[in-house]
Amino acid sequence: MHNRAMDSAFEGLVAVVTGGGAGIGRAVAEALLARAARVAILDRDTGEVPHGVTALSADVTDDAAVAQAIGGFGASHGRIDILVNNAGVSYPATVEDGPLSDWQRLFDLNVLGYVRTTRAALPFLRRSRHASIVNMSSCTASTGLRRRVAYSATKGAIESMTRAMAADLLHEGIRVNAVSPGTVDTPFIRTLIAQAPDPAAQEQIYHHRQPTGFMLSAEEVAEAVLYLAHPGARSTVGTVLTLDGGLSSLRLFSS
Repeated sequence: MHNRAMDSAFEGLVAVVTGGGAGIGRAVAEALLARAARVAILDRDTGEVPHGVTALSADVTDDAAVAQAIGGFGASHGRIDILVNNAGVSYPATVEDGPLSDWQRLFDLNVLGYVRTTRAALPFLRRSRHASIVNMSSCTASTGLRRRVAYSATKGAIESMTRAMAADLLHEGIRVNAVSPGTVDTPFIRTLIAQAPDPAAQEQIYHHRQPTGFMLSAEEVAEAVLYLAHPGARSTVGTVLTLDGGLSSLRLFSS
């Protein structure tokens, strides 16, 4: 973990975290808040946001709601320094599964949701001296996992979009990067474990998906987001920071 005394660079910075009501997004918001940033969470459910965080209630598939929520927060502070695009949902499916309307909904939320929030934040990011956008990708973008075709496709789009956005916005002083985590121990994963026929076995499957033998914590992912968003990381741009316990790169076969 970082020494918070060394993170004074975040003090007073204005940040928006989408999908921050739980899991990774909440951990990111709490980490920013602990470093004295001014933080807003944008989520459909803002009933239990951390104390000290501004709650922005909006569905990222609703253009007008997103524009109003982020625009109001940005205007109240005069700028936005950090946008963390994290809102999204999973969808277990093969290429044959599910109606196309479900796939379209998934892309509307996981990909166009990032587009909407970025468009709403950009006028205020342009007023920042340390503007940073961090997009949440997934190990599924680079690692073929069973029954994750639709979700993987959205995360692959996010990684491609991250690099293209970085190229477009770099000349304006806005850095764009992404984090690609492996399986993260979140309330969502805990729900899937509890619903499995053999919860203990399912938990081990999630742990051992990573060569390290354990799932990531949401706090680990939050620290990676903060590294990318840190004003001192000025040369880190167009990067996808992989944090997956070796899932995408290691094959631990016997020699």
